[in-house]
Amino acid sequence: MPDAPAARQGKGAGLHDWWRGSVTYQVYPRSFQDSTGNGLGDLRGIIGRLRHIADLGVDAIWLSPVFTSPMADMGYDVADHTGIDPLFGTLSDFDDLLAGAHRLGLKVIIDQVISHTSDRHALFAESRASRDNPRADWFVWADARPDGGPPNNWLSVFGGPAWEWDTRRRQYYLHNFLPCQPDLNFHTPGVQDWALDVLRFWLERGVDGFRLDTVNYYFHDTALRDNGPLPTRDGRPAVNPYEMQDHAHSKSQPENLGWLERMRALTDRYGARMMVGEVGDAPDRSLQLMADYTSGRRLHMTYSFDMLGPEFTAAHFRSRIEGFFHAAPDGWPCWAFSNHDVVRHASRWQDHGPPEAIARLAAAMLLSFPGSVCLYQGEELGQVETDLALHELTDPPGIRFWPDYKGRDGCRTPMVWDAGPQGGFTSGTPWLPVKAPQLARNAAAQRGVPGSVLEHYRAMLAFRRATPALVTGGTRFLDLPEPLLAFTRGQGAGALACLFNLGSTALELAVQGTGAPVGPACGTLADGLLALPPLGWAMLPVTGAVSVASGT
Repeated sequence: MPDAPAARQGKGAGLHDWWRGSVTYQVYPRSFQDSTGNGLGDLRGIIGRLRHIADLGVDAIWLSPVFTSPMADMGYDVADHTGIDPLFGTLSDFDDLLAGAHRLGLKVIIDQVISHTSDRHALFAESRASRDNPRADWFVWADARPDGGPPNNWLSVFGGPAWEWDTRRRQYYLHNFLPCQPDLNFHTPGVQDWALDVLRFWLERGVDGFRLDTVNYYFHDTALRDNGPLPTRDGRPAVNPYEMQDHAHSKSQPENLGWLERMRALTDRYGARMMVGEVGDAPDRSLQLMADYTSGRRLHMTYSFDMLGPEFTAAHFRSRIEGFFHAAPDGWPCWAFSNHDVVRHASRWQDHGPPEAIARLAAAMLLSFPGSVCLYQGEELGQVETDLALHELTDPPGIRFWPDYKGRDGCRTPMVWDAGPQGGFTSGTPWLPVKAPQLARNAAAQRGVPGSVLEHYRAMLAFRRATPALVTGGTRFLDLPEPLLAFTRGQGAGALACLFNLGSTALELAVQGTGAPVGPACGTLADGLLALPPLGWAMLPVTGAVSVASGT
């Protein structure tokens, strides 16, 4: 592996808070690169593609789970939290990946799924064996109601009740996801100690941080009170009844705050390490949770779901950013437009313009937002959602709720490296198909091509890295009508005005107090008038009091 280039740490961030303003690239290992020909991506495959990630100009890699697992939920059902599943390789392969990434100046963040385990985990096997064994209370067990029904009305994210009957204990156990993913009971001190041991194992191995899966699911209401209803969006039942319930008692409990402090205390003992938590809850609750979870000595960052939906308006993006910093003025968010659980944004927002145009604008916006950023593999190619038939699906909720919800497989199809067979991902048959729309957006066809989505991402990442205002600068929004999103980043020398046209019509703006566009821009400024094409943007050096007025 070649020696590392200069450190990618954002200006304005210190050695211990390298994560502040950082850009992380999410790798979904199963779909990144197959090195063996079995159709599944693996650690050796990722090692062989580290240069692609480093050349983008990001700061860190987030690895989705590679731990020992039956793969009922593609690795989020963990059977051994300190082992590598043979599908992906070995602990030695993981160590080589870690060392290779570090040589290239890349941090490595790993997914930690500790709110639940696989039902094949040794801990669950012991817990379900009897009601009086040493780990009997390590999972959430409850007696049936007198009529044999589950103890309350809690629902699973993946459909159906959140309770499964176990004949050995003759009790129900809680599973917020699949029945084979029993929830750990974090009210039990031994569970917390065990989870800290898991984190310690990987910290000692040299990882730079954790992405904490379902970070607000650790604790439940011990009184097992029923959840209340949520109003339906359009007067009709949701495709998944989980969305019809207010999950006030099954997650997001106040006891979580003390547990986050315990995790932070451990992480701080290892120096420049980081924790980012995935917070999933109702929009009116998630911002406050993000604030609570990043205040004091808790999480370093929270990963927001607020920009992973269909909303594509200036008001929405502004409200999410302002809402977070209002609730948590000392907190720090991590924004993303796509990940392994949602429809890719180039497809999700396709009603607003062509995929490539959406992809370029999305990169310019996301990499200008205050906070840190997470990119999802293939996003830098403008990849679109893969259209899959029912028989091609592997994702349990997709199979269950077909065709109104097609699951998550469409965003998890293999990375496409070239136009050859299977896109250069594998010499065998890929676990999910590589189809023509994805092949057309392969990396080799875009590399070095001016104007390609890939080169735009590289240019935008380089511009962000070289511009301290975009990494850690303060933010002030400008009041403009839809479809205009505008704000300034930073103060004094080096401050920028960032303007984005989210509409399908060209706009002309009267601008004062700025210089000509800098960085990767597609707007032009002449005689105080800024011309923005549809889905266009511009970043302007601030020279005085900024004033922007919409025109035609």
